[in-house]
Amino acid sequence: MIDQRHNAPRRYFVDAQGHRVLVGLSLEETAEFEALDLAPTETVQIAAETGLGKASGAVDDARWLELYSKHEAAWRAWIARSQAERPQDLGFVNYA
Repeated sequence: MIDQRHNAPRRYFVDAQGHRVLVGLSLEETAEFEALDLAPTETVQIAAETGLGKASGAVDDARWLELYSKHEAAWRAWIARSQAERPQDLGFVNYA
């Protein structure tokens, strides 16, 4: 069960070696996603505008989106499973 009243659940877990891994991704995919996420967008935009590295920027964007989509799908499935395991508390409903 997840206590979501005070803190939202983390979107990652810590593996046996102490590495932070995003839900639904491998350690390598997490590292790749974070590297792509930190890539300076101004540099990619300038390269795209000048025609230099345009294909590379598009490939990077596509790969980032692919990894994010994989993570998001796994995250949503995990939240749905967690909510299904939680007992229903309908204290706001007046049954009388």
